[in-house]
Amino acid sequence: MKADVAGVSAARIRLGRVFRVESKDYYLLLGTTVFLVVFGLVMVLSSSSVESNLEDGGFFVQAMRQGVFAMLGIPVMLIASRMPERLWMRLAWPLLIVSCLLQVLVVATPLGIEVGGNTNWLALGPVQFQPSELIKVALVIWLGLIVTKKQSLLGDFVHGILPILLVGGGAIGLVLLGGDLGTVMVMASMLVGALFLIGVRIRLLLPPLVLGAALFALVAISSQSRMRRITAFLQENCSEIDMADCWQIQHGRFALANGGVFGVGLGNSAAKWSWLPAADNDFIFAIIGEELGLVGAIVVIGLFVVLAVAFGRVLRAALTPFARAVTAAGLVWVVGQACVNIGVVLGVFPVLGVPLPLVSAGGTALLTTLFAIGVVLSVSRDPEAALHAATRADVRGRARAMERAGR
Repeated sequence: MKADVAGVSAARIRLGRVFRVESKDYYLLLGTTVFLVVFGLVMVLSSSSVESNLEDGGFFVQAMRQGVFAMLGIPVMLIASRMPERLWMRLAWPLLIVSCLLQVLVVATPLGIEVGGNTNWLALGPVQFQPSELIKVALVIWLGLIVTKKQSLLGDFVHGILPILLVGGGAIGLVLLGGDLGTVMVMASMLVGALFLIGVRIRLLLPPLVLGAALFALVAISSQSRMRRITAFLQENCSEIDMADCWQIQHGRFALANGGVFGVGLGNSAAKWSWLPAADNDFIFAIIGEELGLVGAIVVIGLFVVLAVAFGRVLRAALTPFARAVTAAGLVWVVGQACVNIGVVLGVFPVLGVPLPLVSAGGTALLTTLFAIGVVLSVSRDPEAALHAATRADVRGRARAMERAGR
């Protein structure tokens, strides 16, 4: 009888370890992420159907492609959420080095592909992807490692902050060589913003901010196509310059205006009929506003607010420097990029060519974003239980040491 009871107890313990209840922050972040991915699949299907039929010979080709990446990305996120911090620390440098080497292939070899004036795609046989998105993930994990090692030096610019900015800035510089200024802005904001959120003093971040702003301006004015986009943004209603530069901005606004309060209905967008370039990618928020109206647009913005709250709760509950750094970097990346994308569609920023995270079409971007969120989920799993487990392990270690000493 006692043996049966012991067996049942052991089985319950094993079952509890497998189905351990996670923290509320974990489920809030996971649930919001999955909801945005599913919503994104619906909107990609709606916004890409016309162009997909024209380019690929089928209304659902691009949407099915995005669905495949979602089916790969969500399991990757869930697997990453089960990994311990020590694994990410071991992988930090190899991931950063490999991703940077891939970016070198983009900018220094014929394998790089130019799209929309930017050389940011790499073609390896039939596979095409953006190494810059891999660098984002690598920087998130690498930043967690470096902050952990330099925790006591983060108040020293020369020995603490400068090495982080040099290595991180070097990786970002490789992306800048490809001309993708929008992605560079997001990555630079992620690096500096994460340092600020984990407690680095603003006076230590001001010099790199000023230098980065000056470099950003120099790169912007060095390209004729970028200057045309900036001029189009500054010119009210694009009334005095070439319509080719204003086309996307104007038709994005037309789509939003056409949607009104409640929208024209899912699938009924007029802008997606070859009127709005990048309707399923950079300007998918305009299609959301047209088909789902002001109500749908506010819901999407609200979802990213909830996502920011989830990141913030994980950041507040983080127990280690690594957890704080990767959560802060993920927060600035995902939520900051969403703000930039929506701001471009609303006319707050010039056209920068960054997608709406988790929603826009783009396989590499979706996979890497889900992977990064998986890393954040791995540090958000029941932090109190983790602390108690560490305490119990320490107590057991001390008891064993005392037992050995007594022998």
